[in-house]
Amino acid sequence: MQQEVQVITQSLTFLQKNQDLIIGFCLKLLVAIVIFYIGRWVALGVSRLVGKALLLRHVDRAVVSFLSSIVYAAGLIAVTLMALSQLGIQTASFLAILGAAGLAVALALQGSLSNFASGVLIIVFRPFKSGDLVEVAGISGVVERIDIFQTIFKTGDNKKIIVPNSQITGGAIINYSAEKRRRIDLTISISYDSDLRVAKQILHDILQADSRVLKDPAAVIAVGALADSSVQLIVRPWVEATDYWAVYWDSLEKIKLQFDAAGIEIPFPQMSLHMKPHKDEA
Repeated sequence: MQQEVQVITQSLTFLQKNQDLIIGFCLKLLVAIVIFYIGRWVALGVSRLVGKALLLRHVDRAVVSFLSSIVYAAGLIAVTLMALSQLGIQTASFLAILGAAGLAVALALQGSLSNFASGVLIIVFRPFKSGDLVEVAGISGVVERIDIFQTIFKTGDNKKIIVPNSQITGGAIINYSAEKRRRIDLTISISYDSDLRVAKQILHDILQADSRVLKDPAAVIAVGALADSSVQLIVRPWVEATDYWAVYWDSLEKIKLQFDAAGIEIPFPQMSLHMKPHKDEA
């Protein structure tokens, strides 16, 4: 009994002597708890806002979930460090440990992190989207799906090609579907003996008769060059992007058939050879 009384007395004495210190620590603990819970709520809100923004840009839901989780985790780590700092705990050691761990992971996963960063850039800046016809990293195909580490394409001959995102952002990106209209660039050669005016009129009539060729901007038909063995005519009609290849192929076929019917020659490369007799033969 005396021992219990002695313990209680010592405890009261300790509390009286360290009253200010204990009250100060309790206040700091309360502030730290408030910071943690409010910060966690803010991190969750920011994560949800990021997710909604990405969904509005039609980003894949799996990618949205992944990025939202990263944003929430980063916010939660920052809030935890702030709360610990409020308690007087030195967070420099934690930051050093996190930095060292992050550096080790970055070195081990350098290629994957590069693909991840490139995937984030593609998702955020959207140089192309699913369904676009693009030319990247030396391949041409339709974008089937954009993942966080890679992008999947389908070629015209129905081949699936998986390209790491770092290879996409590291070079030029040609998006053929970005604009609704495209210009067809044709170069048609005729012989010097053919009637230039008749050839230009045939080209004009072919374009006028095709309803898929746009009136505005107007098509251009002009002499592009006087080559070694031919007169080169440039033909530049504008069409809807969806009609590009159909008009391209149809126009070439019509030009060949109508030039043949009108006697307009499409020359092939040729060389004139002049032979001089040897002195003895002379």
